[in-house]
Amino acid sequence: MISSPTNARIREITALLQKSKERREKDVFVVEGIKMFEETPASLLKEIWVSESFLQKHGVSDKLRQFPFETVTDSVFDRISDTRTPQGILAVVKQMHYSLDNLLSGRPLLLLLEDIQDPGNLGTMIRAGEGAGITGVIMSCNTVDLYNPKTIRSTMGSIFRVPFLYTDNLHDSVRELQKKNVTVYAAHLNGQTAYEDFSYTGAAAFLIGNEGNGLREETTETADFLLKIPMLGKVESLNAGVAASLLVYEAARQRRINL
Repeated sequence: MISSPTNARIREITALLQKSKERREKDVFVVEGIKMFEETPASLLKEIWVSESFLQKHGVSDKLRQFPFETVTDSVFDRISDTRTPQGILAVVKQMHYSLDNLLSGRPLLLLLEDIQDPGNLGTMIRAGEGAGITGVIMSCNTVDLYNPKTIRSTMGSIFRVPFLYTDNLHDSVRELQKKNVTVYAAHLNGQTAYEDFSYTGAAAFLIGNEGNGLREETTETADFLLKIPMLGKVESLNAGVAASLLVYEAARQRRINL
């Protein structure tokens, strides 16, 4: 059992939680909590850490029994936890890598995200996207790190089931999709047509912009169509995660009734 917070391996986990560069260089990330551990594919698990009280309370689950794990004192686990109320289990997990072809399987339905900065927003989009049946997410290189602990928690396990990739040039990625007959829609304040008046039964992708600034003008110009989300009252725009969720669920609704 590890009882020292200055243990080298403990410092490594802390660095993985705090630094995207560390995660990128080691090609791993950290998941925390019982649900996230159970959701993690066995093939991706590298290290498992549990607290002393976790074992006392939960014992060794069927999944945990299949792997070697390291036990730490509760005080040490508190040091490596990124949550206010740690559940007592976390794992170091291999990062996933996808190609564009992985995102275009079946009838593509994609989210294209430009410079999203809020980890919770990004996680919400991944989770809502899975629920609506999206086939993948493409993110600009300035979008927040998907492996940020807050993003991971927000996905509630969807990160393991929704293919994704970062692109150095979102405009080029849009054009590549259009060459593959994917229609690209931009959620924009200048849109003249309500989102529910378009048909998304074919291959489709939604461009969603930064929370504060929206889509860049040059990015907006790459879209095939601009759409608007009608709003009452004095509301000018919706949270990026809410807007993305509305759009992918409208696409899902149309596809259900047009099988």
